[in-house]
Amino acid sequence: MSINSAMLAGVSGLVANSSALAAISDNIANVNTVAYKRNQVNFANVVTAQSVKGKYSAGGVQGITRQFVSQQGLIQSSGSSTDLAISGDGFFVVAQKGAGLTASDARSFTRQGSFSVDAEGYLVNDSNLYLQGWPRQADGTYNVNPSDLNNMQSINVKNLGAAVAPTTRTTVNANLNAAGVISAAEATYNGTTVASMADYADDPSTGTRPDFVIELNLVDSQGGARKVNMAFLKADSPTGNTWHAEIYAVPASDVDVAGRPGQIAAGQVMFNADGSIDLTNTTLFGAAGATPEIVLDASGGAQPKWSDGLGIDAQTVSLNLDKITQYAQTSTVNSIGQNGAGVGNIVAIEVSENGIVSAIYDNSQIREVAKIGIATFPNPDGLTQVSGNAYRTTLAAGEMTIKEAGVGGAGQISPSSLEASTVDLSAEFTGLIQTQKAYSASSKIITTADQMLEELINIKR
Repeated sequence: MSINSAMLAGVSGLVANSSALAAISDNIANVNTVAYKRNQVNFANVVTAQSVKGKYSAGGVQGITRQFVSQQGLIQSSGSSTDLAISGDGFFVVAQKGAGLTASDARSFTRQGSFSVDAEGYLVNDSNLYLQGWPRQADGTYNVNPSDLNNMQSINVKNLGAAVAPTTRTTVNANLNAAGVISAAEATYNGTTVASMADYADDPSTGTRPDFVIELNLVDSQGGARKVNMAFLKADSPTGNTWHAEIYAVPASDVDVAGRPGQIAAGQVMFNADGSIDLTNTTLFGAAGATPEIVLDASGGAQPKWSDGLGIDAQTVSLNLDKITQYAQTSTVNSIGQNGAGVGNIVAIEVSENGIVSAIYDNSQIREVAKIGIATFPNPDGLTQVSGNAYRTTLAAGEMTIKEAGVGGAGQISPSSLEASTVDLSAEFTGLIQTQKAYSASSKIITTADQMLEELINIKR
């Protein structure tokens, strides 16, 4: 009968408004939760078929929960370099454990980017979810697959070991004195015999003393410091623009060579009439015009090589000698610039806008670790919510695609930033009042229907 349907409609109103209150309570409680997406309960009427003309049966109301997952929260600056926000569409891929991930382990998706480094070196957010990314391959690339989550691993930024960068290039800025006096020993100098400058460096009682020495400090493949000298002796030439030159290791035992102890190269360095170096006719590196470089094979390799006892890799050092001049001024070294760095340890973590996670070392080296993938869905509002401010895939959400940050519609990563919740407190408090009034009104329906039924029962008395 109609009175019963009215009572049931009141009950449905209580249930629907209870759901609305629960959603509002969740929103208010999570107003400060990073990247929280507000929920809302919308109401839809339920219509009961009217079988008797002129009579009406109430159907009531039902609550329909709607998620606003696709709504972008405000991006706010953070003081941590591992705090991340997504500016645009997409989600971070996360897992519930770090090491030993298998295909059967569940992955979820979140925009809560409050990541920090845990004791084992993994990037973990406040909900204890581990950030996933494509690990850097040995060739420096990333195996990016748009649909295979198994290519991604929990990103670890500590178990990388120390970083070493051997020297590969050196720039020398120096001047050789064009007015220098030719040494008496120049007349007997021979770079391939005991009269060499390399011999003098090994034992000052032998060999030929150079007029000028430039010291180069190289870093080897193990991060060790190796000294290599470039020695010059002014030659007795008609133009006065020729110098004898040698390159040798100090101590000589660092290098195994077939010629003089520690000697890597020997020849002549030529200068033009304007004082600039003439590399075209310089023979220090072999034939005239040869590439200026130091080439040493690995320990155990072919001579010239690093000594076997050192156990280090082959090394080629390019020498930029364009700034070596010959002017009538005191021989001097103006500057020496070179790359390479000894053993360094991780001091910071950096994430770029395109998702590259890099480790920063105290020797100024930067090592790429992984690339963060961004998961996108055709209908993110259709995802199902799970604990930890995360989501799981559903049919309603559509097919997932993993993209590189900023590519194909995926959002860019904002490092040192966090996404705020999308909760508007003023709107929630207004909804709270409306829900309270609607709940009271629904309860009044039940009270009124009960009174009418009581009147009906009293007719019989």
